[in-house]
Amino acid sequence: MNDNTMLPELPDVSQLTVGVLGGTGEQGRGLAHRLARAGQRVIIGSRDGDRAQGVAADMGDGVLGSSNEQCARDSDIVIVAVPWDGHADLLQSLREPLSGKIVVDCVNPLGFDKQGAFALAVPEGSAAQQAAAVLPESIVVAAFHHISAVLLLDDSVGEINTDVLVLGDDREATDAVQALAARIPGIRGIYGGRLRNAGQVEAMTANLISMNRRYKAHAGLRVTDV
Repeated sequence: MNDNTMLPELPDVSQLTVGVLGGTGEQGRGLAHRLARAGQRVIIGSRDGDRAQGVAADMGDGVLGSSNEQCARDSDIVIVAVPWDGHADLLQSLREPLSGKIVVDCVNPLGFDKQGAFALAVPEGSAAQQAAAVLPESIVVAAFHHISAVLLLDDSVGEINTDVLVLGDDREATDAVQALAARIPGIRGIYGGRLRNAGQVEAMTANLISMNRRYKAHAGLRVTDV
């Protein structure tokens, strides 16, 4: 079970609808699947709404599928799980339907070469800061960067024993995302600082990929003494 006994009391987010942009990809599907299993109402979005509906039907769990725009409109909290390429363009196209909403960016700007994964330089500082620049009417939070999609999609794994670092500049929004993370058995949402600190959190995914390759594992993070 999640050990949240030492954390401040978090809000009840069980009645909120969570949208996942890029919900047909592995990370998006994994998060949608786990949240839906926990009883959350989930909508996955895609550039191709018909494809999203097909993927949602295959997933079961009561997950719905729609276009990215409709997903953004119909959701209370929206998780961005799209590829880094096209990240800014997609969010710019959804600026109006995402206005006033909590937008959770879990995108990791990474490159790959013969030596493995490495962090890419982002002019704004991080993918999350880019999202905040593109979506000035939204409340952007960075979270869910370090959870293995393999574990999320593996139903034989009952609990995912890891912490999710949650970064942002709005306390109510980060509390809500911490509570959302804690809906997944085994996970704690831990406040990790202001949005300006999201760059090193995103970049650390490259280190985790290296660990996983070396140890043939699906490593995550645990914060001690909290």
